[in-house]
Formats: sequence, C-alpha cells, structure tokens
Amino acid sequence: MRALIAVLLVMFLVLQFKLWFGDGGLIEVRELRRAITAQQEENAHLRERNAALEAEVTDLRQGLAAIEERARSELGMVIQGETFFQLVEDPPPPAPGREKAQ
Repeated sequence: MRALIAVLLVMFLVLQFKLWFGDGGLIEVRELRRAITAQQEENAHLRERNAALEAEVTDLRQGLAAIEERARSELGMVIQGETFFQLVEDPPPPAPGREKAQ
C-alpha cells in the first residue's frame, strides 16, 4: 500500500512540475498573456496614429488650405502680395571668463 501511495505521490509531483514549468505551463501562459496585453496596447496606439495620418491624407487630397498651411510652415512660402519678415535673435553674450581669442 505504501508503495502505491509513493508512486501516486511521485506521479502527482511530476504532473505538478509539468503544469507549472513545462511547455504550455502556467508560468508560460502568464508571460504570453502579458505579451498579448502589451501587443494590444501597441496596436491601439498604432491605430490612433494611422487614423490621424489617414485624416491628414484625406485633408491634403481634398482641401487646399491644408496644402497651403504645410507649404507655409515647412517651406516658408508666402502668398503674392505678402511681405515676409524674419526675426533674428542676437547671439548670447560670451560667458564670463571666456573671451574670444583673436
């Protein structure tokens, strides 16, 4: 009888080991769930970015205002009759103790 109990106990321990640490065990399942959650969050972020890009593309295809705004901000273009002003800041004064070598 004791031998049967010992054999059953050993089988139980082996099965528990496989359940916790083997392929498809509980630890691996927990890690996979974490990976799925992280991937779902990244996918949601990418969906938002794609929606914003799609809206921008649609706006660029349909409206001239968006093209004009982009040309003004990125290329510095002006409309005929406008005057372009560029403000240039003075360079910062040299730090004390550091004079320009001449």
